Amino acid sequence: MLKQRLATAFCLLPLVVVVVWFDEPLPWLTIFTAIWGVMAALEFYRAVSASAQKAVPVTILGLLLTLLFIISRDAELLNILDKSFDTSLISPVLLAATLLLPFVWLLLRRRVVFFGDWIWTAAGILYIGWLLGHIVALRGLDYGRDWVLFALFVTFASDSMAFFIGSAFGRHSLAPGISPKKTWEGAIGGVIGAVGIGMLLIFMLDLPVSYIQAIPLTIAVSVFGQLGDLLESLFKRNVGVKDSGKAMPGHGGFLDRMDSVVFAGAFVYYYAAVLCGG
Repeated sequence: MLKQRLATAFCLLPLVVVVVWFDEPLPWLTIFTAIWGVMAALEFYRAVSASAQKAVPVTILGLLLTLLFIISRDAELLNILDKSFDTSLISPVLLAATLLLPFVWLLLRRRVVFFGDWIWTAAGILYIGWLLGHIVALRGLDYGRDWVLFALFVTFASDSMAFFIGSAFGRHSLAPGISPKKTWEGAIGGVIGAVGIGMLLIFMLDLPVSYIQAIPLTIAVSVFGQLGDLLESLFKRNVGVKDSGKAMPGHGGFLDRMDSVVFAGAFVYYYAAVLCGG
């Protein structure tokens, strides 16, 4: 399992760097994130449909709105569309569509409509599409490329250190009702790993953050990433699956690999946009 985990990471990490670094002739990060998000959403809805929840989410609509949420956060795309209409309306319209269209679709199916069908459909769109879209939006800010690399690699470092420290030294359960294997030792190890890689990235990247500012920032990224990991563990426990998929040996599915990134990426986006002025 460890060899598979390392081999998959070795293949994926260079690809991640390339799609973040280059944005010509195509917006590679937007394309990559959109594909990843749609695949993660498909795993989400498949898990829900096969679970004891007995819900029947509107998968096609969920995938479409997930895709639209992600690509609508591309700054360059919005600049092109701004000549035609007010792009500030895109997010509110997509949010309204997320809440309204699944319900209308369910009514038109002319079968018994369960509240869970609507809730799970909307939850998948917001959890994956809306949250993952922050990574695309982050790329459009000042220092965007560096911010995305910072968010991703600090999160990866936190996840990896939490896994290795927790496996080797974990004794005290962090959230036994959600994920019995996660420990406080692993969580602390994740924070330490995040701070270490975060300091290195501040040295290597052209980010407007001092080393003093980097310490609480990287701690927060690690904490939000681990919260995202716990949320996905809660989801998998509720639907009764161990992994969301088998697309990546040693890592599970697309949903398994984005759980930490969506929360951490959203936090870094708001930090960069608000506290650092974007």
